[in-house]
Amino acid sequence: MKKAGDILLIACGALAHEILALIKQNRWQHMQLLCLPAILHNTPDKIPDAVRALILKHRNDFNEIFVVYADCGTGGDLQAVCTELGVEMMQGPHCYAFYEGITAFSEHDEEITAFYLTDFLVRQFDAFVWKPLGLDRHPELLGLYFGNYTKLVYQAQTDDAALDEKARDCARRLGLEYERRATGYGDLKTALRRVSRQ
Repeated sequence: MKKAGDILLIACGALAHEILALIKQNRWQHMQLLCLPAILHNTPDKIPDAVRALILKHRNDFNEIFVVYADCGTGGDLQAVCTELGVEMMQGPHCYAFYEGITAFSEHDEEITAFYLTDFLVRQFDAFVWKPLGLDRHPELLGLYFGNYTKLVYQAQTDDAALDEKARDCARRLGLEYERRATGYGDLKTALRRVSRQ
């Protein structure tokens, strides 16, 4: 039964841990989270239709739906779906930008050769990067995929020494310089706080 103030968050599974942490920290009991598989990022053209299906399925059960995806490689198609259905979504090209903050991220124009990881992607590096690219079976492809990158930037949502060490290892495996940035939740926290008060 729909209750006043109920908000459904439709999100990428790569953000689930962080969103649940923010919900718990802020006691946002009027928010519910529903995630799509993070692996959809490997086929971003499927994200808009998957989000559309969830919005249509649940729109009568909640007072508001907020889509916790950035564009994420959909070429504006996800925004078009949200606009058509009257649903708001996160702004920015991808989660790397909203974790760091859209404004701060846009100031790094020189980082076209940077490869970004978040807490989630550090934890799931083998499942989402190494194996899908076939590097576990064909290490000779490393130069083809990453030859134009110069550094790996780990955008850390938490202060976790084990994750930091794992991110360093990811950089070593890719043959890239390593940089760690403590971003926290960035614009994700700001957007959810704003939505929670509407």
